Amino acid sequence: MVIEDIDKGKGFDWGRTSQDYAKYRDIYPQEFYDHILDLGLCKDGQKVLDIGTGTGVLPRNMYRYGAEWTGSDIAENQIVQAKELAAEAGMNIKFLTSRAEEISFPDESFDVITACQCIWYFDHDKTAPIFARLLKPEGRFLILYMGWLPYEDPIAAKSEEIILKYNPNWTGCGDTVHPVWVPDQYLKYFELLSQKEFRVDIDFSREGWHGRMRACRGVGASMTPDELEAWDNEHMDMLMKHAAENFKIKHYVSIAELKLK
Repeated sequence: MVIEDIDKGKGFDWGRTSQDYAKYRDIYPQEFYDHILDLGLCKDGQKVLDIGTGTGVLPRNMYRYGAEWTGSDIAENQIVQAKELAAEAGMNIKFLTSRAEEISFPDESFDVITACQCIWYFDHDKTAPIFARLLKPEGRFLILYMGWLPYEDPIAAKSEEIILKYNPNWTGCGDTVHPVWVPDQYLKYFELLSQKEFRVDIDFSREGWHGRMRACRGVGASMTPDELEAWDNEHMDMLMKHAAENFKIKHYVSIAELKLK
C-alpha cells in the first residue's frame, strides 16, 4: 500500500509481517474487550464484520461471546494466518481477502462493523456509504485503537528512536492519549454516540516486545532485508541493556461508537 499521508508516501505491505503479526500482536487486554461488551456489541448472535482484521485477533478473542464473525483484510497472507489460527482453535469464523473499498455483501447483512487499528488506511469517501449499506437499521460502527505511549514509557521511546534510525519516513511515532479519529465522511451516515480513552499497562517479555515492534508498519512491513537485520540486532541489544526479561509498556485504548442514522 502507498498512502500519501502515511510514512511520507513510503509503501508498506502487511503481508510481509504476517507470521510476526500472528505470534506477537494478540496483546489487547481484557479491559479492551469488556468495553465493547459493555456497549452491548459483538455478542449473543449478532452478525459482525471486522474490516482490516489482520490475523483475526478481534474475532478470535471475542468468539466466545457468541457473535457470528466475518473478517476481511487486504493482505492475503494475513487472512491465511487468520484462517489457520481460527481452525486450530475450532472457531467457525469466515475470513476473506478484500479491500475495504470493495467489500461486497447484501444490504443490511450485519449488526456491527468493527475497524481495529486500521481506520486511516481506508478511502472514506468510498467506505462510509458501503459500511452504512451493509448495516441493519440502527447498526453500529466501532472504530478501535490501542497505542503505546513513548513520552511516558522509556522503553517505548527507545524503540521508536531505533525504528526512526532505519526508517525516518515512519509517521507512526510520538503518540499521546487522544480520541481515535472519526473521519468526517462517516458523520453523513452515522451518529457519533460515544468516545472513550483509558490507559492500560501491557505485559511483555523481551522477545514479545521485540516481535511486537517488528510486526509494526515501520519495521517488518516496510524495511528492506538489510535494514530489518540491522534493526533486529540493535533493538534486541537495547532491550538486553535497558529492559528486564519481563516488563510492562504503557498504552492507551481509544474507542468510538457510531450508530447508523
